[in-house]
Amino acid sequence: MSDQTAIQVSDYFDSETFGRIKAFAENRETPFLVVDVATINRQYDEMTDAFPYASVYYAVKANPSTEVLTLLRDKGSNFDIASVYELDKVLAHGVSPDRISFGNTIKKSKDIRTFYEKGVRMYATDSEADLRNIAKAAPGSRVYVRILTEGTLTADWPLSRKFGCQSDMAMDLLILARDLGLVPYGVSFHVGSQQREIGAWDAALGKVKVIFERLKEEDGIELKMINMGGGFPANYISRTNDLATYAQEIKRFIQEDFGDTFPEIIIEPGRSLISNAGVLVSEVVLISRKSRTAMHRWVYTDVGKFSGLIETMDESIKFPIHTDKKGEVEDVVIAGPSCDSADIMYEHYKYGLPLNLAIGDRMYWLSTGAYTTTYSAIEFNGFPPLKDYYI
Repeated sequence: MSDQTAIQVSDYFDSETFGRIKAFAENRETPFLVVDVATINRQYDEMTDAFPYASVYYAVKANPSTEVLTLLRDKGSNFDIASVYELDKVLAHGVSPDRISFGNTIKKSKDIRTFYEKGVRMYATDSEADLRNIAKAAPGSRVYVRILTEGTLTADWPLSRKFGCQSDMAMDLLILARDLGLVPYGVSFHVGSQQREIGAWDAALGKVKVIFERLKEEDGIELKMINMGGGFPANYISRTNDLATYAQEIKRFIQEDFGDTFPEIIIEPGRSLISNAGVLVSEVVLISRKSRTAMHRWVYTDVGKFSGLIETMDESIKFPIHTDKKGEVEDVVIAGPSCDSADIMYEHYKYGLPLNLAIGDRMYWLSTGAYTTTYSAIEFNGFPPLKDYYI
């Protein structure tokens, strides 16, 4: 038998919100995502209340739907953009370019030129080649350099290694930026998505402090801004501290390093704003055992890694799963519907699902508002992209 008990929906949604989502979902064909916009609205207010000294740059890649972009535009959010396609979408919603940062350190020169021509004047970088492209295609712009951080072991979805550079190189790049006619504006880092260890921000800010001090003392460059990225948690199975605790501790870290006169602070929430607002609804397609004596069932559902759940890769993100069936639970392996052997969401981490779960029953994947629709394949095995609704 499994030691995993059924999750309590009340740990994730109040009864009124979940009831509204279930009622909306009742007669729709699965799979699809339902997002409660009121939850995003509330969580944005909680974010700005927790970080009153910071500018919010929403990470558009988390969920670029019209409903989300419109809400955050009207609430005064800025936007962290990863591509010209996101840029066009955000500008089409009436967002002015001074509220946009090109946060991707991997970009074509022609795309930099497009951003510049459309009015964007703030760019991330982490390499000399990219910096020189910015100097040519976006002259006079503000740049901030992303540094490597150590959060790999404590983040569910690590983001270092591919992005960022060592501190010494970051200082060299900021000096070069000045020499190329750019504005060396600040330093950015990302401690990893779904970061559970608050101390990861302390270590990163300590590195930033050294860069600020050395550039000012040795090169006369006075940086203005720290971009702390995202990493704040959503509500998955592995519980974390609440946002207020993160905010309280991070403020203390900044004060310890910079005193009461903060640099400009930017945060780039995505997951923490959107995930908790979403429920992905799927249907059980098949239930089987691999032998007569197998101790666990295989539960196949009509959503998988290629239709929105790629963050289950290596079982990194463990989404809470609810069913309406009650009673004794048993270990299960949960897999998707596609003809790909990699399409197994959870095999080593055993979920406990009710023994009376049957073909045709629904599975409600909670906290799935972010990084599901955008990761969904266009036509793998002919399956259409994941549908999404906003209520």
